[in-house]
Amino acid sequence: MMSMFQIFNVSGSAVSAQSQRLNVVASNLANVDTVAGPDGQAYKARQVTFQTEMMGQLGQPGGPAAAGVKVSTITEDQTPGRKVHDPKHPQADAEGYVTYSNVNAVEEMVNMISASRSYQNNVEVMNTAKTLLMKTLQMGQ
Repeated sequence: MMSMFQIFNVSGSAVSAQSQRLNVVASNLANVDTVAGPDGQAYKARQVTFQTEMMGQLGQPGGPAAAGVKVSTITEDQTPGRKVHDPKHPQADAEGYVTYSNVNAVEEMVNMISASRSYQNNVEVMNTAKTLLMKTLQMGQ
């Protein structure tokens, strides 16, 4: 059986991972309308990849190891940026096109809602575990 304290470790790892994901989404949304700089490169959307993280050791008191989550990598999306024909724009190329970031605002909003709900759910798990521990302590009084 999983120790009550491992619940905090597992949920805490998820809260931390989702917090990093929310930061990446915020950065992507902040750069949705940025244009290519002098080097010709526009901002590239970043994506978070999660990985299972074992917590504790097999055979230790409390039973088998619990599995949490961590951010393994943050990668740049290599999809080409969106090109808009605007020859009067100061950042326009020789053909009159301005290259914007490849951030898809709708996808990022969906990512934000998903990460936010996951974050909230894991906080709720920790609050429920805390309430159960408090009730257990009160029973012993």
